Amino acid sequence: METTAVVGAGGKAGLAAAVTSLARLTDELAAILACSPDASERGARNADADPLRAVAGSCLDGLAVVARIEAVTAAAKVRLLANYAQAVDALEAPAKTAYESSAREMSLVAEVACALTVGERAASALLGEAHALTTSLPAALDALHAGKISWQHARIIVDETTGMGIAGAAALEAHFLDPEAPNAARGAAPGELVPARFRRKVRAWRERHHPESLEARHAKSVEDRRMEYSPDRNGMAWVSLYLAADKACAIWNRTSAVARGMQSPDEPRTLTQIKADVAAERLLGNAGHSAGSGPSLKADVLVTVPVFSALDVTEEPAELDGYGPIPASMARKLVADGAGSFYRVLVDPRDGAPLEIGRTSYRLPESLKRWLRMRDGKCTFPGCSNHSQDNEADHLNAWEHGGSTGISNLGQLCPKHHRLKHRTGWTPGPATKNEPPAWISPTGRKYNAEQLDREPTLWPPGCLPEETSPLEAAIVDYLIAC
Repeated sequence: METTAVVGAGGKAGLAAAVTSLARLTDELAAILACSPDASERGARNADADPLRAVAGSCLDGLAVVARIEAVTAAAKVRLLANYAQAVDALEAPAKTAYESSAREMSLVAEVACALTVGERAASALLGEAHALTTSLPAALDALHAGKISWQHARIIVDETTGMGIAGAAALEAHFLDPEAPNAARGAAPGELVPARFRRKVRAWRERHHPESLEARHAKSVEDRRMEYSPDRNGMAWVSLYLAADKACAIWNRTSAVARGMQSPDEPRTLTQIKADVAAERLLGNAGHSAGSGPSLKADVLVTVPVFSALDVTEEPAELDGYGPIPASMARKLVADGAGSFYRVLVDPRDGAPLEIGRTSYRLPESLKRWLRMRDGKCTFPGCSNHSQDNEADHLNAWEHGGSTGISNLGQLCPKHHRLKHRTGWTPGPATKNEPPAWISPTGRKYNAEQLDREPTLWPPGCLPEETSPLEAAIVDYLIAC
């Protein structure tokens, strides 16, 4: 009886709050759909003499409310699942054997699967996610209940905190969900990022803060490298390689560079099709034919290496453009080998590369292009994942309108969103030396920029930045030699 009371107390409070939130959001949605003057301030502002503009604004506001309703509903489902599992466990005496315990779990999963009309594998995953959110990820569950993140975002947090322990999971939650946390995540809030982009940021943070070093995990994972083949429909199939990140990135960028060099007005194939053909021809030993008659562009990839990692003083991960964190040993090998397709960038505040060149030139110097790639990492349009190699440097304030060729007036855009900027009412906001631009839609809504989660360099013990370091002379000499 005591256990049942404990289970019911926490469950009822959370579910009651969810019901209250759903009722409030439903009323808000009803008001918007009724085009109430006070329901949508943005719609009222834009209405003036154009009722269609007011309807469009109300629809967008309604979609935002529906997204919050879905999040609150997901939070209620999580609490119901967790409470049901606890109640079933409390009703039964402790299992005497592993076989009995397994049978009970199978029965629990089967019941949930039937109730939700989903497969048992999906039901098992839901129960596991509900357990994680209600026991070790309270901040994520609260954010889901408040409609600040979606169910997809919550699942990503559950997935990426697996194996990190209680302290690691709490630190990850605080970094992304607590704006007051030390060195909190920069840029757009988690709920403002599409799930794929949010996962990339979370995974990058996880790689740096996992209890087991990235070096050790990479050493284990590289033993699992393999090639896989999977038949598909319509006479097609997939071939994939599981390799170390530096090799995979080099293969991808080299193939992309060769494919771009083969493009011409007379080439009927798309860039994606050419890439597939180039890779197939090279694997089958017919590299000569795929070279084409056009020039092959250089595959220039940035490797951002903390200075102490480059000196083999710390093992702080480096950053591989288009991938994310890589082991320090891998970065040092790339630097030492002088790989032609990789361009080294040392993270040091004394870098003297010119970043602002005023109105003396429209064209961008290579140093400025590389800085732009370091700052943005991808196309700056919300939700776009197109990486640096295929993007174009664009003047935010057009050159002909007085815009300068400086880092604060530049942004990376993929060809698709470059066209969108020039053909529609979508406009980028201002940028800074270290922050990409936000975007403003034709309806006036602002979408905050995604920013890379950079962290201060790890200093080795006894070598604090405010003190005189015994390594300072060596570092200065190293930077001068580079």
